Amino acid sequence: MKLEYKILWLDDKMDVIIEGEYQRDMERHLVDEGFTPHITIVKTEADFFDHLNDSYDLIMTDYHLNETDAAARDGDKIIGEVRARSILTEIMFYSAQGEVTDTVKMDRITFVDTRKIVGGDHYEKLTLKAIELIDLTIRKFQHIVSMRGMIMNETSSLDIQMIDIISMAMSNENIKNEVLSDGIFDEINDHLASKTKFIESCKKANNFHKLTKDNYLFSSDFKIRTLSNLLQFIGVENFSQSYKDEIIAIRNKFAHAVLLQDEETGREYFKHGDTGLTFDEELCKKIRKDIMRYKKNFVDLIPHVKSDS
Repeated sequence: MKLEYKILWLDDKMDVIIEGEYQRDMERHLVDEGFTPHITIVKTEADFFDHLNDSYDLIMTDYHLNETDAAARDGDKIIGEVRARSILTEIMFYSAQGEVTDTVKMDRITFVDTRKIVGGDHYEKLTLKAIELIDLTIRKFQHIVSMRGMIMNETSSLDIQMIDIISMAMSNENIKNEVLSDGIFDEINDHLASKTKFIESCKKANNFHKLTKDNYLFSSDFKIRTLSNLLQFIGVENFSQSYKDEIIAIRNKFAHAVLLQDEETGREYFKHGDTGLTFDEELCKKIRKDIMRYKKNFVDLIPHVKSDS
């Protein structure tokens, strides 16, 4: 799982779902949990298999799919083919007309009989159950070790986005290189000079351990510093300082945090030694939301810097 949470939903009453906006509650819930929702709703078996791959986090399908096509297979046969294709995605299988016990025995299948749920119409009940299953899949994913790996990966992707935007700006004849590089050459020269002195001091003191602790050259700090120059030039709100605080500093602390375990509850968490910052589920949720926000900020910058030619 990444920050994008993908759902593939097969129902022959697709028009009713879309018109009633039943998917909106799921989308809002996912955003609140720090994920970007992508819900694909399809009406026919053919469309379903055209979209199907192993990138989805949840599949939803009705059992009774024969109202639009007399030759259509029921949902249990479709689920069987999904598993035959070695796709092990969590599946929510539902019906308003009775249980399908054989299918429930399959691995990672949740069956929902909406007749047994009080309150709301058929799709409102399904939405509530889908949110419960979404939360279950998130909890499986949220083991703190896996979460750190995901956050490290996603923050690295932000670095790539920054480089892409800087490259676009350099290709735009309306944005001079001097604007982007203002102060950067001198800072890197100073940085290199200090590095040279640092290396010599480590060598003189035979302190190799100290040398191994240092990061080098055009780091995330210099990327966001260059982006800050660009933001000022194009007149867009400069979010560079908050990015340093909410992304770079947090990532660096997370990278150097130590995995600990609560002796009473057995709960695992990361803790940063110097600051005492604890990386738990709530903080990771905030980090996910911050990453999503800056990803959007970077995407919104593209029209400002992309060359017309």
